[in-house]
Amino acid sequence: MSDLEDRLTEIVGAGHVLTDGDLKASYETDWTRRFTGESRCVVRPADTAQVAAVVRACADAGVPITVQGGNTGLVGASIPAGGEVLLSLGRLTELDRVDTLEAQVTVGAGVTLEKLQQHARAAGLDVGVDLAARSAATVGGLVATNAGGVRVVRYGSMREQLTGFEAVLADGSVITRLAGLAKDNTGYDLTQLLAGSEGTLAVITKVRLRLVPLMTARSVALVAVAGVAEALDLLVTARAGLPFLAAAELFLADGLDLVRGYGRLAAPFTETYPAYVVLECAAPKDQTDDLLEVLAESEAVLDATVASDAAGVARLWAHREMHTEAISAAGVPVKLDVSVPLAELASLVDELPATVAAIAPAARPIIFGHMAEGNLHVNVLDAGDLAERVTDAVLRLVASKHGSISSEHGVGRAKAHWLSLSRSAAEIDTMRRIKASLDPAGLLNPGVLLP
Repeated sequence: MSDLEDRLTEIVGAGHVLTDGDLKASYETDWTRRFTGESRCVVRPADTAQVAAVVRACADAGVPITVQGGNTGLVGASIPAGGEVLLSLGRLTELDRVDTLEAQVTVGAGVTLEKLQQHARAAGLDVGVDLAARSAATVGGLVATNAGGVRVVRYGSMREQLTGFEAVLADGSVITRLAGLAKDNTGYDLTQLLAGSEGTLAVITKVRLRLVPLMTARSVALVAVAGVAEALDLLVTARAGLPFLAAAELFLADGLDLVRGYGRLAAPFTETYPAYVVLECAAPKDQTDDLLEVLAESEAVLDATVASDAAGVARLWAHREMHTEAISAAGVPVKLDVSVPLAELASLVDELPATVAAIAPAARPIIFGHMAEGNLHVNVLDAGDLAERVTDAVLRLVASKHGSISSEHGVGRAKAHWLSLSRSAAEIDTMRRIKASLDPAGLLNPGVLLP
């Protein structure tokens, strides 16, 4: 081993510096299997002090670092481009006692969302963000990408949950702001700066999160509609009539077919419809009557089924949450997370199939997403070696509709080339200046976010 590996071993212990190819393999390929790369070694520190020492050692050696949480990212940001030290934060699993007075909690970056939810709920509170990858996605990664998920319509993305952080800068120095003050007007908001920075400015090791009331009653409707325009009409009615609306999700007929085949699910209705919406109300008491009233009022509803018991809620949600698994089982997809103004959502969905077919006629686009935010997850199967051209065509279509090339998964390495479609030259130059001031040698997640 080299001097650097020897020094890293002294910091974290021999069992947590992985140099063998077989041991590194699971860290070097992403969840989609589309992105892969070779690391110099994988280092697994246990706390902030060890992270700081590892970063300082790499800085002294001039060796770049790729930061990884649960490795559930979809844009290649946590996979080494080649030769970096891969810094895995999976052992940073500290869970502080829930502060019920402040309704906040401090947790390590390696804590999974599912563990955090269990911890908060045991104290009578909950986490404002939820998503299908909850069992593997880590808090640090969720903050670094400003992840959203299915509850954004109610609570916002991770940025809205964040009240403080602890992080290691590129030179190994540590910044700690974990007081979680509701009001603190003392200069630049570094907490918000790190949210969504994708590990390019600092390594987040702890976060202080705002918690939300625990809603014990859930009422869910799976609704059939004639198309995306009708789904949006239903959304307007739901927002007006359901003060406890917590989720509004969209998927299409071909996605339902894929999910049913993968999960062996029964057909939700006797007929097949072009599009489907999942609406959830989460409240202190049962909202089924209010949900049924809204469905009865909306002319967009062609058919619907409603559940409020745990088994029924899980059964209806499976039609939406199983999309990612079903798509991955069908092949290696091109995954494009985008958003547009709601007024453009229907036209985007209408134009996407032809846009993809013009580049890759045999490809299969599967579209679903978070309707209330205009956020679509565009998954293209069977694109083969045309993946980059498909990406280019889809992202340019999104940009033409005043949308964003990344809604909640980040830019990573996969979309860095297209950043100028969503950010002006002046904005990109400003981001480069911030990056240069905090990481002048460019050692943290090189090639991520900034092309």
